[in-house]
Amino acid sequence: MKVVKWLDEHFEEFFLVILLILISCIELIQVVFRNLSFVKALTWPEEFCRFCWIWSVFLSLPYTIRKGSMLRVNVLMDMLPQVVRKIINLCVDAINVAVMVVLGYHSISVVDKVRTSAEASPAMTWPMWIIYSIMLVGFFLGAVRGVQMIIIHIQHFGERELTSTEQTMADAAEEAEAGKRAEGGKA
Repeated sequence: MKVVKWLDEHFEEFFLVILLILISCIELIQVVFRNLSFVKALTWPEEFCRFCWIWSVFLSLPYTIRKGSMLRVNVLMDMLPQVVRKIINLCVDAINVAVMVVLGYHSISVVDKVRTSAEASPAMTWPMWIIYSIMLVGFFLGAVRGVQMIIIHIQHFGERELTSTEQTMADAAEEAEAGKRAEGGKA
């Protein structure tokens, strides 16, 4: 059960961190190779890092849905009554699921078209359908996370939801408390 809980909370985050580490290390290697005059610059790092950035964009879709950090106008939401806010959240979740499913469905044909064309990346000669496949993963995982958020919002429908200002203050207080506990542990 711990594994399932960890996957629920950190699946996308784990891969996003790995991609960021890869990008940083490979770009550092490329900078070193470019600045050493006796070594020829590598041809593949720029392309690989571009692919990592693309993958991170598509993996960030389900991550932002799960964390509830998608772009939204909280000022307007905070002025609405609790019930209206909850209904709007459910509608937004349903729209997210629908959009992710539609985009995921259409990405199947895009990936298939690229796969049948046998197109390869210029520097690394990877089949481009592998690069494009992240669309399928991102959109369908985004749909799963959207359904998950609908379930969470339904389960907590009767509970009071904090406004964005209250949530910010609660987060700051929690961070301050964690800092105090850490300071107490050092002494």
